[in-house]
Amino acid sequence: MVARRSALADDEHARLSALIVAHLRNSLPCPRLLAFCWPIKHEPDVRAIVADWGAAGARAALPVVVSTDAPLAFRVWSASTPLALDRYGIPTPVAGDFVVPDLILLPLNGFDDAGYRLGYGGGYFDRTLATLSPRPLAVGVGFEINRLASIRPESHDQRLDWIVTEAGAFRISDGPAENSHSPGTRP
Repeated sequence: MVARRSALADDEHARLSALIVAHLRNSLPCPRLLAFCWPIKHEPDVRAIVADWGAAGARAALPVVVSTDAPLAFRVWSASTPLALDRYGIPTPVAGDFVVPDLILLPLNGFDDAGYRLGYGGGYFDRTLATLSPRPLAVGVGFEINRLASIRPESHDQRLDWIVTEAGAFRISDGPAENSHSPGTRP
């Protein structure tokens, strides 16, 4: 899945990321506090929506790995926040109070129509979503080339609330995902 995404040319990656940002802008309300992931390994770059929502009053946060088997914590981030690479090579705020977001943008290595995702295998987001109360809106962001028939979820896998790709924004319900732009249709 990562190799598929990595094979995208830089200009195509930028074009698809811009489409994802447009769908986020048109489909979801501006949160009070959103968490996002600094893009690594050619993940969609959604920092433009972070800037847009920031201009509308939202605060942003980045995830912090506190311990290998613990849920993620989140620290407020702005353009002036000092970042350091964590043990996984991901830029992370080095200081600040921990906060609880009301919306999390999660990168998708793979995903299915039922709202389940494949990450990098550490289980961090599953543990985090299972423990945060109230649970934030979980929005997966990824490319259509990483859509699967099923990821074969296990009992610990947490379902997303939305999946947003270059093809649209899809709200997850008890059945197949619903396209927020043209209900009842799938890309």
